[in-house]
Amino acid sequence: MANQKPQHYYEYRSHNLEETEQLAAFLAQRAIPGTMITLDGDLGAGKTHFSKAFARHLEVPGMVNSPTFTIIKEYEGRMPFYHMDVYRISEPEAADLGLDEYFFGEGATLVEWSSRIEDLLPEERLAIQITVNEDDSRTIACTGYGEPYAAWCQELIQNGVSDN
Repeated sequence: MANQKPQHYYEYRSHNLEETEQLAAFLAQRAIPGTMITLDGDLGAGKTHFSKAFARHLEVPGMVNSPTFTIIKEYEGRMPFYHMDVYRISEPEAADLGLDEYFFGEGATLVEWSSRIEDLLPEERLAIQITVNEDDSRTIACTGYGEPYAAWCQELIQNGVSDN
């Protein structure tokens, strides 16, 4: 993997929904057209809560909910927001959906259950893994592949999420 982009890693411990929202706000404030964020974690880990908070901080009005049965939902905010949930489809089925148009489009893309379509994802992205801890807190691991995601992780390492 000599040609893989440099990666950077940041781990965040969230003790409640508000702390998860702080991280989502930090990332949404830095989002630009073409932003790609992938979300993985067990059922009930908080992927959809994170997605809703991210959308809220992209100034998406109204209700944002999981696109579990529709696969892709498009919203308008300060930029288009493409919210995907690929839990119920296979990688070949996802390949037929033309996801590249979203991944490299004019908005920010967030994909829940992204590990199911790993081979279709852009090389440059922010990969987030949410793990539920024994005390019901969440460990949110962010890995930045390429720019600007590596810089986001570096900024988080240096300043944390409260310095938005």
